Amino acid sequence: MKTNNKIIINTFIGIIFVGIIAYLSTIISKFQFFDELGISPLIVGIFLGMIYANTIRLKFPSYFKEGIIFATKYILRLGIILYGFRLTFQNLEEIGINGILLAFCIVFFTFIFGYIVGVKLLKMDKELAILCSAGSSICGAAAVMATQSVLRNESYKSAVAVSFVVIFGTIGMFLFPLLDRLNIFGFTSNEIGLYLGAILHEVAHVVGASNALGTVVANNAIIEKMIRVIFLVPFLIVLSFWLIKTGFHTKKEKSKVVIPWFALFFIVAIGFNSLELLEKSTIDTINFIDNFALTMAMCALGMETSFDKFKNSGMKPFYLSLILFIWLIILGYILVKLFF
Repeated sequence: MKTNNKIIINTFIGIIFVGIIAYLSTIISKFQFFDELGISPLIVGIFLGMIYANTIRLKFPSYFKEGIIFATKYILRLGIILYGFRLTFQNLEEIGINGILLAFCIVFFTFIFGYIVGVKLLKMDKELAILCSAGSSICGAAAVMATQSVLRNESYKSAVAVSFVVIFGTIGMFLFPLLDRLNIFGFTSNEIGLYLGAILHEVAHVVGASNALGTVVANNAIIEKMIRVIFLVPFLIVLSFWLIKTGFHTKKEKSKVVIPWFALFFIVAIGFNSLELLEKSTIDTINFIDNFALTMAMCALGMETSFDKFKNSGMKPFYLSLILFIWLIILGYILVKLFF
């Protein structure tokens, strides 16, 4: 009994510690420099966590670890579920069937292409290839974290994937509006909005890039991005069954059917939000809590990541992320021209 009480207390203390780092990350993200770059609290959080893990971690009590692990699992899943309150099924109607097809093709073909290139061509770790491909094809850091919940990989691999996804997403956030102003793409306002929503990694990247080009562009870009986020659920379910069918994990785990229930609750949250029963202020509060929960998960992820393991991953995740960045530019252009 005493042992159980001790574990509960240690977990609670660890969660409080992670929460403090997440709060600090939120404050730092509001600084003008980070705000203008579109650097979200999630990204600040993972880097603060990594700094802690590689500097002063040994000076802190080991019982923080219980809370850190709790954050990487359960608080993360809570964050993914609450993310559904940012979306409504009405978004699907606004963008039309072609917009849905655009999002589906981007997610499906980018992930498949990334996995094949990563595993077959670059000969990289399969889990890293899956994480990098999921982050690039769906919704950046949130997709990487959600995929980790199904994949059950080591935390440092998720940190590696998130880092490179953020790098190329940030480059795209500044590059694509510039290219559009130079009329390199030859897109209309509607088309460039759909294009940005279809190819940029993070929601923050889409918001930053599209707002620079006007309201019409921003509306289309954000809706298209949200549709990509919705595809996170079927992706996780298919991935889960694929992992089982192929015996990706050990034989003992192979017999277990792992259903990502948090992904199904994510859909329930979208459905409830589509009924428009809650006041905007309530939705804003939920989104704030969600952002903080995801930031805590990212902080905890960083706290489990040592730079030695980061270096051991080599340059292959960078090469894959670069290849996927170029792939998205080309595929997105072809699909927008094809569907619109």
